[in-house]
Amino acid sequence: MKLIVGLGNPGKGYSNNRHNIGFLCLNHFARLNRIALDKKQAKARVGTGRVAGIEVVLAKPQTYMNASGTSVVQLMQKYAVVPDDLIVIHDDLDLPLGKIRLRKGSRSGGHKGADSIISSLGTRDFTRIRVGISRPQVEGEEESCIIDYVLGDFTSEDKPILENTIQRVSQAIVSLITEGLAAAMNQFN
Repeated sequence: MKLIVGLGNPGKGYSNNRHNIGFLCLNHFARLNRIALDKKQAKARVGTGRVAGIEVVLAKPQTYMNASGTSVVQLMQKYAVVPDDLIVIHDDLDLPLGKIRLRKGSRSGGHKGADSIISSLGTRDFTRIRVGISRPQVEGEEESCIIDYVLGDFTSEDKPILENTIQRVSQAIVSLITEGLAAAMNQFN
């Protein structure tokens, strides 16, 4: 069984934020695979199903981003998932908009949701799909500017790139669960 987690912040006010790209990607993947995220478990919206013959649990933690680890650990315990079978999708400021990177065992890179999961699990030995949202063009990159940027919505100019990226993330997930990390990295990184 694979646990696939999209990171974001709950609530309609955040739904189109850059920080919520994990939710957007997971919603698309769920629709493609006819998996309803209709259960409330472990502080998350959860759906279960099969993708390419493999049992999956899809989850969107309903804690705020900085506390995602609590929900992820509870889900892993509930479904008896080990870190090797955990895939986390989240935004990344250090990648250009539209780029994705698959990695296992990497540091959080300052991402608060990834930090929370690493801290709660006590390991970073899980797979992450980092989805580029680019950095804001500001002087000095003050933290408040970064926060405003990631909590800002995607622009109309971002939409065509975003749609393509979301589709590629779904393809990358299927590749990860059917072919493994090395093959998926060769294809999507």
